[in-house]
Amino acid sequence: MRNCREILCSGQLATGMYTIYPDDDSNGVSVRCDMDTDGGGWTVIQRRVDGSVNFDRLWNDYKSGFGNASTEYWLGLDNIHKLTSQRNVALRVDLIAPGPPQRSAYAVYSKFTVGDESSKYIMTVAVYSGNATDELYAQSGMKFTTTDVDNDYNSGNCAISFHGAFWFNNCLFVNLNGLYVAGADWTGIVWRSFSGIYVSLTYAEMKMR
Repeated sequence: MRNCREILCSGQLATGMYTIYPDDDSNGVSVRCDMDTDGGGWTVIQRRVDGSVNFDRLWNDYKSGFGNASTEYWLGLDNIHKLTSQRNVALRVDLIAPGPPQRSAYAVYSKFTVGDESSKYIMTVAVYSGNATDELYAQSGMKFTTTDVDNDYNSGNCAISFHGAFWFNNCLFVNLNGLYVAGADWTGIVWRSFSGIYVSLTYAEMKMR
């Protein structure tokens, strides 16, 4: 199976860990499949839940992926590119802000693509719905930036300044790979209009279908 949608269609209905093969040349990749949200079949490409995994990493880590699909992980830019190349795919982002009381929000983009490494993994999103406010639009069309590979429009390096690789512009409204901390000044896990800039989200999950 190439993705969680195909796994769902095969009759596997439980949210959990599965192995997918994003293309004919791929080795198996362990992913979390969300089979519960909005009809299921979502392949989770990024997950932050407890701070157990360091996301302040270099280009090659983000290229190949890291972490543990049962807790926190990044699927890898090569795999994300392969998944968005299979067919027209949507991106969903689920967010939780700390309380009391905890607040949740989500954003869906019905069009989501990530280019290959020669494009510096340029990302595009379009056609927003949800209740988190469309903050990712300002970073659509951007190349990926890490602390050792600077592709943003800032005179410095946004990944160094904000401790988390992402598709930065100059610099960010969204940084889901920031530091997992109790409080933050832009350096945490940020979705600006939902979390604000001084609060780090306690949960963030990016998934595609």
